[in-house]
Amino acid sequence: MAEAGGSTAAGFSSSASDASTSELVTRLTQQSTELIRNELRLAQAEMTEKAKHAGIGAGLFGGAGVVALYGVGALVAAVILVLSLFLAPWLAALIVAVVLFAIAGVVALVGKKQVSQATPAAPQHTIDSVKRDVDTIKGGGHS
Repeated sequence: MAEAGGSTAAGFSSSASDASTSELVTRLTQQSTELIRNELRLAQAEMTEKAKHAGIGAGLFGGAGVVALYGVGALVAAVILVLSLFLAPWLAALIVAVVLFAIAGVVALVGKKQVSQATPAAPQHTIDSVKRDVDTIKGGGHS
């Protein structure tokens, strides 16, 4: 009787263990899928943010180029006025050129800051999060 009871208990234990293992595998699969989807959403959001900063930076660099072009035009006008007249007109044109170049410099610095926020192009937060997830899974498997 003890043998039959042991058999039954062992059979029951084995059956419960198999059901528990299959349930755990199902949960692992579902949670892994959900984790991957969440990581992809995070990567997409991060790349969208970086693309936005890159676009703003590129636009500001373009604006700096336009303002610098106006500065060159004003500088050329200043040289022409220096040759044709002596003091007041060229000095006014030179002051305008200096102001335009200063504006171009400020816009270029702001554009550079925006572009630097977009680099590196890799979604760094997502990469870090995936590394933590892998470390957690590895750590859980060794426990």
